[in-house]
Amino acid sequence: MPPHDWDGATYDRISTPLERNGLSVLDRLQLRGDETVLDAGCGSGRVTQALIERLPDGHVIGLDGSPGMIEAARARLGEEADLIVCDLLDLDIGDRRVDAVFSTAVFHWIADHDALFSRLLGVLRPGGQLVAQCGGEGNTPELLDATLAVGAREPYAPYLDGWSPWNYQGAEATADRLRSLGFVQVRTALVQRPVPYEDLGEWLQTNALSAHQLRLPQELRARYVRDVHEAFGADPELTYIRLDIDAVAA
Repeated sequence: MPPHDWDGATYDRISTPLERNGLSVLDRLQLRGDETVLDAGCGSGRVTQALIERLPDGHVIGLDGSPGMIEAARARLGEEADLIVCDLLDLDIGDRRVDAVFSTAVFHWIADHDALFSRLLGVLRPGGQLVAQCGGEGNTPELLDATLAVGAREPYAPYLDGWSPWNYQGAEATADRLRSLGFVQVRTALVQRPVPYEDLGEWLQTNALSAHQLRLPQELRARYVRDVHEAFGADPELTYIRLDIDAVAA
């Protein structure tokens, strides 16, 4: 699916659990401190800020397809990073090449992973790192079932019946894809992590169901979020599966 705009300020306010997860991914990135790193899907810049702190003599390029996210990131980071509104499938940073690409909670929103990884490989210097995590195979089946069930009902069916914005890939298929495109030293794994929210309703409204809402008329959006929330029952348990990706550009 193409990128959609997000409420960057609200996302920033509720994203402490996502930040914790992102920082654990950042720990996998091997840095001297003088590199140029692309944060591919920087969101509101909370993890980007930690990345900047690890690069006292380096440079960060923060890229996101959402103007709202880049606005929130700019408010947080000021001039500390080069912030760009851009779809990752249209990634173009001119003649620049980066030492690493870092990304969390982004790739599962992109349907074409061959095109995505080709773009990322194209901006990496030989030997450059790709360190990422995204939703993986088996992620939040409870949420998928609820969205499909509610989306099949009236008045939502004309807009949502059978539709999902997510692309959850497996570890082996992703490793094969990366190697076929020219990455080496590929390591992928599916890992279970804590759920990414403190308040389920806010997370559904601002994050998980953001793309669904954009397909609906304005007057149906809040109602749809409430109906999906109710479909979980009183005490929902979400299975939160992440796909870890580590690779090197040949």
